[in-house]
Amino acid sequence: MGQRIFRENQQAELASYVKGFNPNRVFLVRGNKSFEASGARLFIEDLLGTAEITSFSNFSVNPKIEDLQKGIEVFRKGEFDLIIAIGGGSVLDMAKLISVLSHQQAELADLITGNAHITDHKTPLLAIPTTAGTGSEVTMFSVVYIDNKKYSVSSPSILPNSVYLSARFLKTASPYLAACTGLDAFCQAVESVWSVNATAESEGYALKAIELIWNNLHRVVAHSDALAMEQMIEGSFLAGKAINITKTTAPHAISYAFTTYYNLPHGHAVALSLPYFWQFNYALTDENCTDPRGAENVKVRIEKMFKLVNADVQSIYPVLEDFFSLLGININLRELIEDFDPNIIAENINLERLGNNPRKVSKDDVLLLLS
Repeated sequence: MGQRIFRENQQAELASYVKGFNPNRVFLVRGNKSFEASGARLFIEDLLGTAEITSFSNFSVNPKIEDLQKGIEVFRKGEFDLIIAIGGGSVLDMAKLISVLSHQQAELADLITGNAHITDHKTPLLAIPTTAGTGSEVTMFSVVYIDNKKYSVSSPSILPNSVYLSARFLKTASPYLAACTGLDAFCQAVESVWSVNATAESEGYALKAIELIWNNLHRVVAHSDALAMEQMIEGSFLAGKAINITKTTAPHAISYAFTTYYNLPHGHAVALSLPYFWQFNYALTDENCTDPRGAENVKVRIEKMFKLVNADVQSIYPVLEDFFSLLGININLRELIEDFDPNIIAENINLERLGNNPRKVSKDDVLLLLS
């Protein structure tokens, strides 16, 4: 059975869908301050009526295995008919993991690291994003950290059963949060296009996402434009569908260490290397190309993105810098991070994500970027 998607104007259908679970007891995974500020609390209370709700919100912005273990322990104390996740990417990731891993018999660390098989037994999950950026609501993987190392847990069963997309929850986000989450989605879409796993389907999702985000993100950040928020929700959704097929590449592979060691928000961290890799990947040859379809095939895909942002290989770096600046995002490492050590980043790259990049990336390439 496929994933059910409900949009802003389908709240009655959503309520009917939820009622179909006869949810006497609901496990709610949510944010803290954002739950109240975004209007999520009132929405959930209206949606669930008299159902008994157990909330879990005590976890890090970048969830750790210890956070997940706590969530699973709380979940296992009750008998829940439905899990609802309402919040940003970390909230959705946490709920996705709890919905599936709470039903597994193997050790949690083994499930996370891929040393144990994940079965398809789960509690149904409704995902409601309150940010436009992560795409977690439509992906079959979730991020969790063990000892500062990022793991992406992947299984078809992790995909939420249903999703509600509404721009109403975006209205109270700060400009910086809107910029960071929007750039995460933008980078996802760009990386999906050049990924070695790209397909015609994923490319269609990704190119449309790039168009929507490029034309609307600055209007959200600068003016809190309501129509632009609706377009961003859709762009984020499409970017998520794209990376669910292709997964991400070099910019994401490098970003995690910036978040772990320098506390840079994920979307900001990913944007740091995007201009570099856009040029780097376009300059690939058949000798250093990792995509079996060849260098020319990759270049044709990248050229489609050049057209969407009105740039070419020479101008893409300043064009992206101007776009980031318009959003209030600085990508100058020396200004952003005091006592920056390039080796910390170079030695903590996510090799799984790096393997999806269409051009081979060496440590020297990374150090050149970081210089």
